[in-house]
Amino acid sequence: QVQLVESGGGLVQAGGSLRLACAATGLTFRDYTMAWFRQAPGKYREIVAAISWNGDDTYYTRSLSGRFTISRDNAKNAVYLQMNDLSPEDTARYYCAADLAKAIVAIRDAGYDYWGSGTQVTVSS
Repeated sequence: QVQLVESGGGLVQAGGSLRLACAATGLTFRDYTMAWFRQAPGKYREIVAAISWNGDDTYYTRSLSGRFTISRDNAKNAVYLQMNDLSPEDTARYYCAADLAKAIVAIRDAGYDYWGSGTQVTVSS
């Protein structure tokens, strides 16, 4: 049984930082592209960042302006999202997702096979 469990969300002031983590079990982690998505109230779920199986390739949604960094540790079956210079517009529930593909081939949620339940990030102004 595949499980993705996110952690690290919380309440932070604008300009602050958070580091999200996602622990994966029940799958061969290195066979998967991993991604972070987010969904704000009343909005569609959108991809934030993705990382290929070995970390050599990454994808970021254009609006982030270099503030976020995705990384992974295959020895720990974990993927991370470092978020810096947060703004209220980053307030959303953040989800970890796994795609059974070594390369980044999907940037829409329909392309991902497994999902965590999410962690809430709230940025106050």
